[in-house]
Amino acid sequence: MSSKSPPVRGNEAPTDPLRRLLLDLGEALLGGGLPVHDVEEELRALGRALGAPGVQVAALTNGLFITLDTTEASSFRPVDTALRFEQTADVLHLVHRLRAGELDGPRARAELDAIRRAPARWPAWVADLAALPVGVGVCLFLQPATANVLAAGAGSLIVAGLTVLARRLPRLRPLLPVTAGFLVALLVLSLARAGLLDGPLRTIVATLAILLPGGLLVTGLSEIAAGASSAGTARLVSGSVQLALFLAGVAAAATAIGMPASALANIQVAKPSWWVIGIGLAIAVAGVVVNVHTPPSAIPWILVVIAVSVTVQVVVGSVHGAAIGGLAGAVSAAVAATVVHWLPGGPLWQVLYLPAFWIVVPGSFGLLNTAQIEVGNGAQAVLAAVSAVFGVSIGTLIGSVISRIPRPTLAAPQLRA
Repeated sequence: MSSKSPPVRGNEAPTDPLRRLLLDLGEALLGGGLPVHDVEEELRALGRALGAPGVQVAALTNGLFITLDTTEASSFRPVDTALRFEQTADVLHLVHRLRAGELDGPRARAELDAIRRAPARWPAWVADLAALPVGVGVCLFLQPATANVLAAGAGSLIVAGLTVLARRLPRLRPLLPVTAGFLVALLVLSLARAGLLDGPLRTIVATLAILLPGGLLVTGLSEIAAGASSAGTARLVSGSVQLALFLAGVAAAATAIGMPASALANIQVAKPSWWVIGIGLAIAVAGVVVNVHTPPSAIPWILVVIAVSVTVQVVVGSVHGAAIGGLAGAVSAAVAATVVHWLPGGPLWQVLYLPAFWIVVPGSFGLLNTAQIEVGNGAQAVLAAVSAVFGVSIGTLIGSVISRIPRPTLAAPQLRA
């Protein structure tokens, strides 16, 4: 495979096979939601492995530029479609095999096309219905009262229905955050006004957990810290707008039924015991596994990494607060994922870390604190929420460094003569 090509000006010259392959893989990785600095590093390393040490990559959230050396013009590829997690895992494995020399370019492109066309392991409505176990599971350790858990289950069915509707009618998707926030809050606050449950805010947050943009905000901060300010700023703005829409929906519901702002106070009705937290976590993780189409072969290892990260996060967070707990959870997830990856036949680090990251973020993101803006504690709430996001972001960056530690090798003992 040629790694060099004559200068390309406009669209007149044919695309170099290696450049096309890198564009295809970069588009797939960005479509899988990986941070842009990780995508750039993966493609540069792949270029060096395939004979193009001078490859230059500039990735954005919606596309990327690639050139094989400084003598030619760059090529741009937009990111048009998002990949399911199982597809992203297959693409990462494909990149790993390419770097190891197990594939050539034509076979890699053929496999990538097959990955894109591969059908989902279960219907989309099944993945959408996973909002039910996620909402119930999160509510079990946020607000473990029977009435609140039942309300979270009913609200989660509303979220699932809205998700199905938004997928079938894409023009309605921008309205999903505010509509979900309004309808879920309307249900929960109506039950609270009737005296059927207490502490509605935590129930609302648990029900909306599967839609919250915590991961988007954390990824954006990680990208900014890694030097990818354009992409990071774009994600931060997008996530902040989504969060504002959720809060607007909740506030509109409170106004519609005449509930005072004090009804949205961050009150926990009862402290969950350790076994309730365990059950809630298990149910929520099962929902996440179904929702993101997790590869079945990786599920046992993913559960191990999640168990380690959440245990560390809960223990540390209960003593030092959400920010330090989120940092500790993200770092422990990276360490556990790296160790499992080192095992013979272990899945790739990203495949293990991403689901744990999705579980760690809602637990430390702090929408509970952000929602307090509506109750009058604006400055303190913003500081608490931002510190929680920064905690997970710093942990994610540390985890990214840990993941690059090479697998240790055991040298054979030397026999003395």
